[in-house]
Amino acid sequence: MKRNVQDTTVLSNGVKMPGLGLGVFKVEEGPVLVEAVKAAIRHGYRSIDTAAVYGNEAGVGQGIAEGIKEAGLKRSDIFVTSKVWNDDLGYDSTIAAFETTLEKLGVDDLDLYLIHWPVEGKYKDAWRALETLYKQGRVKAIGVSNFQISHLENLMSDAEIKPMVNQVELHPRLTQKELRAFCRSQGIQIEAWSPLMQGEILAHKDLKELAAKYNKTPAQIIIRWNLQNEVVVIPKSTKEHRIISNADVYDFTLSKEDMDTIDELNQHHRVGPDPDHFDF
Repeated sequence: MKRNVQDTTVLSNGVKMPGLGLGVFKVEEGPVLVEAVKAAIRHGYRSIDTAAVYGNEAGVGQGIAEGIKEAGLKRSDIFVTSKVWNDDLGYDSTIAAFETTLEKLGVDDLDLYLIHWPVEGKYKDAWRALETLYKQGRVKAIGVSNFQISHLENLMSDAEIKPMVNQVELHPRLTQKELRAFCRSQGIQIEAWSPLMQGEILAHKDLKELAAKYNKTPAQIIIRWNLQNEVVVIPKSTKEHRIISNADVYDFTLSKEDMDTIDELNQHHRVGPDPDHFDF
């Protein structure tokens, strides 16, 4: 049972990844972003997730640098994730994009680097680049984002190294059970983006009832549901009180019946693009 925001899951290569982190999707560069990252570190978070396309890697890097200094930590104490964008997929272009990401973040290496979307005809060359970076020790773990089973099977058909993580949209309206089972069988850690469905799910009566039962918030119920499903979760927030609240999920356990109640909310509903039908 995970009991602390710094508790980790062990990836297939032995790397320890925090089960709960801070996401920064749609958070613009500037003091709000920097303070959010610092607040997360101050309150025990050890994982920060960003991406090249978010346009905020410099601010994330500043927040990490200032946060670890204030907390008396080292760079190695923070698990930093970024992602290569679609326009940069390809062997040489992915290597170059990685260098740009390191420069913007102000770090010498990454803990996790992901292919952001499965762009047909491009992600295999990008994966070879990630394998190279991994073998060189410049990134501790490599993975993908938004990959469905068909994409994973195609990628792994001639890959040297299996993805260690698959970060996908996952929340009570999109439980991804089939994908989760496949990834589990392959030793691939599932990570949830948009775990709170961008706030759309928080007013659901079943979640509000569970929140009242456990004396928690609907957001805390969903985060706990993810953790008990062995899903890494990265809720986004820029407000310190919510960053604190999102991590206050280690003093209770959802019953199997209540886990099933949340599972039954599934409608295969996405708030983001369908990985099989996207054009960007």
